[in-house]
Amino acid sequence: MIEAISPVVSPLGENVPEELTERPQWVCWRYEERDGKMTKVPYTPGTERRASSTDLMSWSTFDKAQDAYERSESPYDGIGFVFSSADPYVGIDLDKCRNPKTGEISAWATKILGRVQEGYIEVSPSGTGIHIIVEGTVRGGGMRKGKVEMYSRDRFFTITGEVL
Repeated sequence: MIEAISPVVSPLGENVPEELTERPQWVCWRYEERDGKMTKVPYTPGTERRASSTDLMSWSTFDKAQDAYERSESPYDGIGFVFSSADPYVGIDLDKCRNPKTGEISAWATKILGRVQEGYIEVSPSGTGIHIIVEGTVRGGGMRKGKVEMYSRDRFFTITGEVL
């Protein structure tokens, strides 16, 4: 049985920090089934070609990704930012920590958010998670511990622009 997909938050491009939108590290994405589960798959904007989080030739500009999403050139569910060794950013993904109806955030996630001095914080597409983008590095490029994932390269984050 395929798991249900939560409603997707449409990307609000005007809320995404300019320092991210200036970088040509953008993709579109859509939900696809993999091993009986729905997953977010990156695509080169305006095409039917899958993008790769390790191939910068499959990425595009923010404007092209946003435009392709808005025009529905392909049935994209959103846009995403690819983390690369050439940028100074780390993406922190806090899963299943937010009530999408009330906005209430779990205590464990609130504790992490309280430690963020500077950065960009938004609600995930499902509304149940939180994405944090800050400057920094992650040893080995990434790690996962429970409901927390951190990446500084070779991954993409869906971007909603729904600032927390």
